[in-house]
Amino acid sequence: MAGHSKFKNIMHRKGAQDKKRGKIFAKHAREIFVAAKSGMPDPDKNPRLRTAIIAARAVNTPNENIARAIKKAEGGDGENYDEVRYEGYGPGGVAVIVEALTDNRNRTASEVRSTFTKHGGNLGETGSVGFMFDRVGNIQYAADAADADTMFEEALEAGAEDVASDDDGHEIICAPEDFTAVRDALTVKFGDPKEANLDWKPNISTDLDEQSASTMLKLIDVLEDNDDVQKVYSNFEVSDEVLAKLSAE
Repeated sequence: MAGHSKFKNIMHRKGAQDKKRGKIFAKHAREIFVAAKSGMPDPDKNPRLRTAIIAARAVNTPNENIARAIKKAEGGDGENYDEVRYEGYGPGGVAVIVEALTDNRNRTASEVRSTFTKHGGNLGETGSVGFMFDRVGNIQYAADAADADTMFEEALEAGAEDVASDDDGHEIICAPEDFTAVRDALTVKFGDPKEANLDWKPNISTDLDEQSASTMLKLIDVLEDNDDVQKVYSNFEVSDEVLAKLSAE
């Protein structure tokens, strides 16, 4: 399962913890702004906005930042952001999907392409690696939200396709068209989730050795550090031995 994969665990240690909180907050504020501007500014009437707010709160984005982004969208102020998806290959032939919100497509494309090239990869055409991923709804709860059996039963009753539970928490996977209904049904039962997003889940993985995995992690770190990049998805996996070495670095 994507939410509890070796890759996600590595990224949590080597990526997210090193990022500046302000940059993380800014990315969430941008998503909230775009969501509010593209629909109703009321999260109860705008599923995308509600999802964006849940994600922002999960990383402790200040409420004033959230309110400011919505107010800015209501007033029609601010930039117009385009949603762009880039696809390419990292070191070792790893498939990579990059989602961005940008006010300058040329700038962002140039920066993303340069990042791929500098880290042993290459930017491809849209659709070049998309077939290696499935679009899914991904909803995550803390482990203490419910026991595994209860979460499994409630999630399947709500329309989920799969549930994975372990000591780190619960991950619920559903079809994109069922995402809002499943998320809302689980929210009634267990409260707001830690995360709730439409994600790209790999349907095939690429194994990397330690050197290639280290370079791949650097590629992802630099991509995620780009102000315009919202999310980065990859299909690489590593052995337990390599995982231990990377975790110790």
